[in-house]
Amino acid sequence: MTADLIYDLLRQALWTAVKISAPLLAVALIAGLTIGLLQALTSVQEMTLTFVPKVGAMLIVFWVSMSFMTATLVSFFTDSVIPQIAGG
Repeated sequence: MTADLIYDLLRQALWTAVKISAPLLAVALIAGLTIGLLQALTSVQEMTLTFVPKVGAMLIVFWVSMSFMTATLVSFFTDSVIPQIAGG
């Protein structure tokens, strides 16, 4: 394997990681902003109020998008990694 192939495979791996993590990170951002706005409006500064709903929302999104994440990762390996290994 040449350096160009390794860099291209690394670029594809990083892009796959971004695609897989995007739904979870987006939900964490939206939930954090919503809860932060709610806390600012009500002046309630409770630590569990920020943690529990955010984790709950992320678990729900993870459960819903698990098939997308698995399919994306399997596609990356079957289309990119395995042919590079088999090619030498």
